[in-house]
Amino acid sequence: MRRILVPAGSGLLVAAAGVALAELLATAVRPQAAPLVAVGGAAIDAAPTPVKEFAVRTFGTYDKPLLLGGIALVLAVLAAVTGVLARRRPLLGLAGPALLGVVGAAAALSRPDAGPVDVLPALAGAGAAAVLLRFVPLPGGAATRTGPAGSVGPTRRQLVRDTVAVAAGTVLAGTGAVVLRRDDVAEAARSRSAVRLPAPVSPAKPLPAGAAAGFHTRNADFYRVDTALTVPRLAADSWRLRLHGMVDRPVELTYAELLDRGLIERDVTLSCVSNEVGGPYVGTARWLGAPLAPLLREAGIRSGADQLVARSREGMTIGTPLDTLLDGRDAMLAVGMNGEPLPFTNGFPVRMLTPGLYGYAGSCKWLVELEVSTFDAFDAYWVRRGWARRAPVRTASRIDRPAPFARLPAGRVTVAGVAWAQHRGISTVEVSVDGGPWRAAELLPTASADTWVQWRYAWPATPGGHSLRVRATDGTGAVQPEQRRTPFPDGATGWHTVSVTVA
Repeated sequence: MRRILVPAGSGLLVAAAGVALAELLATAVRPQAAPLVAVGGAAIDAAPTPVKEFAVRTFGTYDKPLLLGGIALVLAVLAAVTGVLARRRPLLGLAGPALLGVVGAAAALSRPDAGPVDVLPALAGAGAAAVLLRFVPLPGGAATRTGPAGSVGPTRRQLVRDTVAVAAGTVLAGTGAVVLRRDDVAEAARSRSAVRLPAPVSPAKPLPAGAAAGFHTRNADFYRVDTALTVPRLAADSWRLRLHGMVDRPVELTYAELLDRGLIERDVTLSCVSNEVGGPYVGTARWLGAPLAPLLREAGIRSGADQLVARSREGMTIGTPLDTLLDGRDAMLAVGMNGEPLPFTNGFPVRMLTPGLYGYAGSCKWLVELEVSTFDAFDAYWVRRGWARRAPVRTASRIDRPAPFARLPAGRVTVAGVAWAQHRGISTVEVSVDGGPWRAAELLPTASADTWVQWRYAWPATPGGHSLRVRATDGTGAVQPEQRRTPFPDGATGWHTVSVTVA
């Protein structure tokens, strides 16, 4: 067993050294080129839609750490195998670092806005691993193999010395990468803390009396669904937005110039197209931002354009119908959320927001570019993966109380939840018990047609097992469909149902 474990350990040490060097170089040059992040991003891009939906549905916001952990585990297994191979067949063992270097470099080049320099971290890390594996005497390594008759191999002291040197170098490189990243994170945090958002020229109306507690979702509780393995940390003072494409007058804005455009404040509910019936990926916030329609009109949209392509700092592309952005709704370039600058996880310094559309079609975080284009000329990220080009939010409703499988006392029970159909509004919410007749629920006062509606229903609960279900009717009179459909390709449908037991 020792003949396997010792060279496997040397392989792990060498791989750790290579990864640490690659991470240090990537942090100094371009963080997106870090091999683990690049390979993770490429894996997300290549994953079939059902796999993505399974990950979001099953793991929620933990899907990204689990993916990175899985990549690290695979790397560790390959490193251990490489160490064993290098001990027995040194030249064959070099195939491991070469393969990992090529995979890392290819993944880095596959990322949006990648350049030739992005291959350097992966190739440098692989090269360092190969040199260490082949020429540096480590316990069980290729360089410790018995040579020609009469030759003397490395002493135990040399093995210990070299092992300690490699380990120390690995720790130094890894620590350097961590320190540099902490500096970048700290600088971005200082930039955000220095932001002073101006008062809106068009404030949001106060919530009407009678709105229940929890109408606004706290920033810390707001859902996050995106493909960024690491949250981009941009500084406001260096941020730029470029508006170009099929326009007569291209525009470039700084953060300060955007704040000076006159901001609006609106209560808007956002929901993710990945949200299952009754799911958690929906939230309401008070947003502050610059209206988008005036900026587009100032740029002069050319005839034939029908899509606005938004690009984020980490490469995501979002395609939004231009007619939606220009139809009078409060589409904005948001800079504030619930009275403070956008949190980093929600897109600081600037995100795009389009009431009535799912996020993948109208809400680009970490926004840096807008291109006026056509749907025929360009398919955005999710459209290339089979999702619908146009994505109006479907009418949905959810039971939040009582919880599924709750045990309740007999008597009057309050059934409550939320319903939403952004930009159309909710006119009616109804509750059915055990498949019986639909009974109208009470709608609490709400902010606008762009937000969810809180509702409640007084149920005279009787002993036994019961099934509660809810449906909503939107402001146009269309009733939420009963048929259950998965989120792909344009949003889930169906009535949310909760089973409870009454004592």
